[in-house]
Parts: sequence; structure tokens; C-alpha cells
Amino acid sequence: MPTLSLPDYDIHYTLEGPAGAPLLVLSNSLGADLSMWDAQAVEFSKRYRVLRYDNRGHGQSTAPHGLYTISDVANDAALLLEHVGEKSAHFCGLSLGGMVGMWLATRKPDLINKLVLCNTSALLGPRENWEARIAAVRQGGMRAVVKPVMERWFTEGFRSNSPGVVAAVEDRFMRVSVEGYAGCCAAIRDMDQRKAISAIKAVTMVIAGTHDPSTPPAMGQAIAEAIRGSRYVELPTAHLSNIEAAATFNEVVSYFLTA
Repeated sequence: MPTLSLPDYDIHYTLEGPAGAPLLVLSNSLGADLSMWDAQAVEFSKRYRVLRYDNRGHGQSTAPHGLYTISDVANDAALLLEHVGEKSAHFCGLSLGGMVGMWLATRKPDLINKLVLCNTSALLGPRENWEARIAAVRQGGMRAVVKPVMERWFTEGFRSNSPGVVAAVEDRFMRVSVEGYAGCCAAIRDMDQRKAISAIKAVTMVIAGTHDPSTPPAMGQAIAEAIRGSRYVELPTAHLSNIEAAATFNEVVSYFLTA
């Protein structure tokens, strides 16, 4: 399995699609791994070289000790681009992945061609909620938070109609390292990119979910208003819009990237 080996941890990744095609990076949410993009990889790898990776402490990536910052997590993506020999890429990130995308587009703008920010926010409080979540997983493991997370990730209708899909996502959530999850929770807790994102020059699309309780539409609209010329799209989903409305998500993102 392809791995970027760093001094204290490894980042696991996959590359799919035709050699020489434009690179598209897909960056996953907190508590998920690169498999959350399976439906996108199938579609986008027809036209793009698709780079998926597991955030530190997620999936098959190992977890460095301690709490992280958003710059720590985002630099993993920058190092991975360098590792695969690419100077820039289209970037699509959801939730934590979107926060990574915003950081890269403001701090390392030459790396980003077109930018897709999905179900995310430039600030996600309150701080006390993240501290409570960190304490909960450290005391009770991932099981301590899995039920409310699944309820935020998918609408009730989708959970009822697609129980197999939800069960698979839940299984992968349960496999996330407590150390990595807590570290990434701290990165989100301490992040505030509201002012910085106004400097983003990359052509940007923001996707929100109408029924997303984690990052409601108002958060996506605030990002779109801050980034000049960005496009805003709202899908009838909860948090994992790319899974709950995969076909529509693929269509919207494909059109944006090729327009």
C-alpha cells in the first residue's frame, strides 16, 4: 500500500486514474477514511488522477502523539503532494478536509487549482463541545460518540433506507485511532480561518447540506460570501453529502471542475 513515511507517523494514500491526467485530491472528514470517497473515485478517475489519503490517525495512517493544529493536518496534504511529484492539484475536502483545503488555499496557494469545500466551516465551536468530545473518546473509546455522530452524518430517511451503507461507515469510524481522533478534534477546536479565507484566489465552490446539523448551510454561505466569486450549492443531505447524494454530488463537482 502506498505510504508517505514521516518521522513520527505514516500517511496512507491511493492514486487512481490515468497517468498524466490532472490531479484531484479528495480529503476526508473527521472520523472517516479514504473509503468515504469510493463513489467519487469511480467517477472522477475516468478523467482525473485521483489522490485519496487517510488523515493522520484515521484509516491506515498512524497517529503521532499529542494534539494537532489545522496547520499540522494540512501540511500532511502538502507533503503528500510533494511526495507524489505534483506541484498543484484540484482539491475537494469535506468537513475536516474542507478546513485543510481552506488552509492550503490561503497559506500555500500555488498548490491549489480549483477548490471544492464541502460541509465545512471556517470556525466550528463552541470550544467546550470539542473538549467534551475529546474527553469522551479518551474515556470510552470511539463507541462513546458513534451514535450521535451517525445521526449528524446522515438524515433519518437515509439511515432507514440505506442501513448497509451507514453500517459500513460506522464500522470504519469505530476503527479510527482515539489518539488521532482526539488530536484532530483539537485542530478543529482551535481553528479560526474566517478572516484568512477572504484572501483565497482559487476558483471555489462551496457545497452544504440542507439538513446538516454539524455544519449548517449558514456556515457554508459564510464561506462563499468570504471568498470572492465562489459558487454555492446546497444538497438535500446531512453532513456526508458525497455519500447521501453521491450521484448529484458527482455531477455538481464534475461540472465545476470542467467548466
